[in-house]
Amino acid sequence: MNRYSTTMRKIVLYLSCSALLLSCTMNNTKQSIEKWKAEVVATEQQFAQMAKTDGIKNAFLAFAAPDAVLMRNNSLVKGKPEMALYFDKQNIDPENISLQWEPHFVDVSASGDMAYTYGEYTYSVKDSVGNVTKSKGIFHTVWKKQPDGKWRFVWD
Repeated sequence: MNRYSTTMRKIVLYLSCSALLLSCTMNNTKQSIEKWKAEVVATEQQFAQMAKTDGIKNAFLAFAAPDAVLMRNNSLVKGKPEMALYFDKQNIDPENISLQWEPHFVDVSASGDMAYTYGEYTYSVKDSVGNVTKSKGIFHTVWKKQPDGKWRFVWD
């Protein structure tokens, strides 16, 4: 056996092993991303359910990261304390409002620490005589995985 063929065998072996490892890594990354997407969708669904059962304010405060930001009426509401004040100033009985939404799309970063969703929402307000006014629109939420492993929104 000559020196050239030994070197070529080593190169072929190295490339084969590298390709195998790369394909395994890519498959694991794809599986992880799908797992993270499912986690974010489940979190979004829990968030929406809590808004129905426990009220909008409670849901937003429960699913917000400490430094989360809401954009409402072309203004920024920064952090949980400001969010609490914002919801308190709405002057609408929580029994007379509802917010429903569902994510239509989710994507997660390859590192698994950031994600975003978007979809449609319906905001309903019942007035003093029982008339319901509905507003429909599109939402966009940015999610960040917290140190405890939970997904919390940082932008809505």
